[in-house]
Amino acid sequence: MASVPERYGNRCRATGGDNQGGTEVASHAWHFVGALFGSIVALLSPMALAQDAYPSKPVRLVVPYPPGGASDITARLMGQKLAELWGQQVVVDNRPGANGIVALEHVAKQPADGYTLLFANLGPNAINPAVYSKLPYDPIKDFTPITLTTLVPQVLVASPTLEAKTLKDVIEYARANPGKLNYGTGGNGSANHLGVELIAMTAGVKFTAVPYKGDAQAMTDTLSGQVQMSMPTVPAALPQIKSGKLRALAVGTKTRVPALPDVPTMQEAGVTGYESASWGGVMGPGGMSAALAAKINADLVRALKSPDVEGKLAAQGATVVAAGPSEFAAFLADEIRKWDRVAKEANIRVE
Repeated sequence: MASVPERYGNRCRATGGDNQGGTEVASHAWHFVGALFGSIVALLSPMALAQDAYPSKPVRLVVPYPPGGASDITARLMGQKLAELWGQQVVVDNRPGANGIVALEHVAKQPADGYTLLFANLGPNAINPAVYSKLPYDPIKDFTPITLTTLVPQVLVASPTLEAKTLKDVIEYARANPGKLNYGTGGNGSANHLGVELIAMTAGVKFTAVPYKGDAQAMTDTLSGQVQMSMPTVPAALPQIKSGKLRALAVGTKTRVPALPDVPTMQEAGVTGYESASWGGVMGPGGMSAALAAKINADLVRALKSPDVEGKLAAQGATVVAAGPSEFAAFLADEIRKWDRVAKEANIRVE
């Protein structure tokens, strides 16, 4: 096929033009092509610049819990550091309710442009799919994994009024008195509900669950003795444990928690094979581009690995993971399978 200048030159000669005329037309043709190319570049450049400039306005980080819990603490630490890196405000938007469903449904409906993010968590993202027969969103397709931020140990705590002083004492009493010991949960089907039920299943005992609207309320009533036990995260319970207002019985991780070096693991305390930890992560709405997710992940990793943020989280008992989108997606799939098995064996369903 003839090139653009050749076609114009041939047409000019066919109509009687001399070589000089053909050259002039060919020159005009090149100018036209150059101008067209320049216009395309001009149109594309703002799009490229817009992505490079993310974020160009404040970013909302939606937390499925009230202020004060481990997720809220972690989200605020990250948000403050991200705001420094981005030069844009990061607004922590607490949207508690229905075991996190309120927050997740909200995020699932937002544009996947990076300006609404979710602070994902064990309960809403891995346990809800196991205990709810129907959710107003798809727990996998409607969210984009960005960063698995932290692993957060859970700790079984008792009211100081409880006569049983160790987890072994608790289990022995529960075996002799099925259902008489109670524990507060963040709601029916919440992470600490299934966490304590996993203790009961593994040890072969029965406890009575008392649901609250959030972990903080459950812990408050454990402090006052309204309920005998609860299973908050270490960051949320640490001040009360250190002050002696709550008695730590055991942590759910395989190894002891540096922030609570004298507290045994569940396995050390006699619950063989037990392992459970809460976790946090950042997700976007479904359909977010891989490039945008990668950029947000890179900035989150910088924030999490900064000495001040990592140090503050470690001091509260959280471990920074900072795993990227593919690792987070695989981890989430494993967690959903694990807690689906526990929910079925414990016959826990929420309608």
